[in-house]
Amino acid sequence: MSTDLGLPTLTAQGFAEPSPTAAALLLLGRGTDANSERGVDCPGDLPAASDPGLVERATKAREQLGDRAFVLGHHYQRDEVIQFADVTGDSFKLARDAAARPDAEYIVFCGVHFMAESADILTGPDQQVILPDLAAGCSMADMATDQQVDEAWEVLKDAGVAAATVPVSYMNSSAAIKAFTGRHGGTICTSSNAKRALDWAFTQGEKVLFLPDQHLGRNTAVLELGLELGDCVLFDPHRPGGGLTPQQLRDATMILWRGHCSVHGRFSLDSVLDVRDRIPGVNVLVHPECRHEVVTAADYVGSTEYIIKMLDAAPAGSSWAIGTELNLVRRLALAHPDKTIVFLDRAVCFCSTMNRIDLPHLVWSLESLARGEVVNRITVDSETAHFARVALDQMLALPG
Repeated sequence: MSTDLGLPTLTAQGFAEPSPTAAALLLLGRGTDANSERGVDCPGDLPAASDPGLVERATKAREQLGDRAFVLGHHYQRDEVIQFADVTGDSFKLARDAAARPDAEYIVFCGVHFMAESADILTGPDQQVILPDLAAGCSMADMATDQQVDEAWEVLKDAGVAAATVPVSYMNSSAAIKAFTGRHGGTICTSSNAKRALDWAFTQGEKVLFLPDQHLGRNTAVLELGLELGDCVLFDPHRPGGGLTPQQLRDATMILWRGHCSVHGRFSLDSVLDVRDRIPGVNVLVHPECRHEVVTAADYVGSTEYIIKMLDAAPAGSSWAIGTELNLVRRLALAHPDKTIVFLDRAVCFCSTMNRIDLPHLVWSLESLARGEVVNRITVDSETAHFARVALDQMLALPG
């Protein structure tokens, strides 16, 4: 048995302050950003996370709410939050689980902003979706704004390729990007059905604009559809024309958005080589949001649900290095004491925005709801919700 993740112990003093850029992520409550569209404040008298009374308070509020509240917990959440979730899963599974509970007045989504938006789109008009901390965003989703994507579409029009291009957007995108996809005849995908989404898209057009994760798009196109790396180009929204010539756009089959997951993008080929050297016979299992060189060096590649199922079925005594978010890896290691399960990289790799949903914020939101005060409600305007739903419905209708 081994649950040692091979990680250094980092104190608060070990973290550098984030640089003051427009897209800077605030580390777990350290600092504020008055210009943030999501906000960072959590009003109310909140005890520290170490307060032993928090669990008791959460339990009491949960009992008071009863079936009026349905709590969703993403796999990447910390254990202190997951223990109060009615269901756990990845982003789309949780949104569908919420839609399957029409009698729940409140959907408390312990995840990030785009996930709560999807839940609001898929649930009924009388249900209210709550995000315990409005600062729980997603760096990948924020790498593609609706204005940037609209401008990119104009670039494709100018190159004469827009009419032949079908947008495919990853579930890890904002409601606005999902709506853009629906307006232009595209579909949404998850990490588990990306191949099916691309297969369908290529029956509708000659090219795909894949948003916002370049790595999932590239890995799926090359490793599962058999395209060449040269068939893919990278569209950078921060450069004129995306940093591409009209001819490059005309020659490309996959137009990949320059976006990535800040967690999975940290893994490198050196991470794989290092863990193979440290643990002979180790199985390397990674998420398809990882870089192409990491995915091609791994033994197995798959979605979060795939990773969980692989470890559930793995034989006792086997060794595994997992390339995904640390909370999940640690939970899997504890759940399988008969196997050696380690984190792929030596460096800490929590999803800092996902970890904003901590026990104090959950307690605050549950107690507020219990006394009839709706806090941090996530709503998507009707037009955006309509076209996003069009794209989501197209995903649900994918063959196979």
